[in-house]
Amino acid sequence: MSAMTASERRQQIARLLSASQAPISATTLSQELGVSRQIIVGDIALLRAAGQEITATARGYVIPAQNGLLRRIACTHSAGETRDELDAMVDCGCTVVDVAVENPLYGELRGNLNLASRYDVDTFITQAANTPECLLSRMTGGVHLHTLSCPDETAYEHLLQLLRQRGFLVE
Repeated sequence: MSAMTASERRQQIARLLSASQAPISATTLSQELGVSRQIIVGDIALLRAAGQEITATARGYVIPAQNGLLRRIACTHSAGETRDELDAMVDCGCTVVDVAVENPLYGELRGNLNLASRYDVDTFITQAANTPECLLSRMTGGVHLHTLSCPDETAYEHLLQLLRQRGFLVE
């Protein structure tokens, strides 16, 4: 059997990501496809340039879910309250798609999160504890935006009520 072409490899990456419920790291993809991690990173860039929606998260690449109600909210809290905020979001059935802050030099800076469960939140919080200076909200004194994918309007309204009660919602 002949070796896979670059185009075939990119198609296989897209298939693997589409079939996965969890993020897949570049290292895992490179092992699966028998190429270097750098080749995978380049393939992902080419897939994105061709219009494929692929998000890079701290745990790997994922194709974002297209179902649910997309909403954007403004929040504020201390770094020590991040887990409480994120847990409230996933407990209401929402996926925390990203976090964004306004930077005076660059404008809006966004970090992809794709947190859909307490396990995802735990992983993120552990990584944040190891690199606390990297939290985007530190640039703005705690004020930040989240894009959420919620299953329905009821879940979204329930989440707003929880965040309001905890003093996290900026209105």
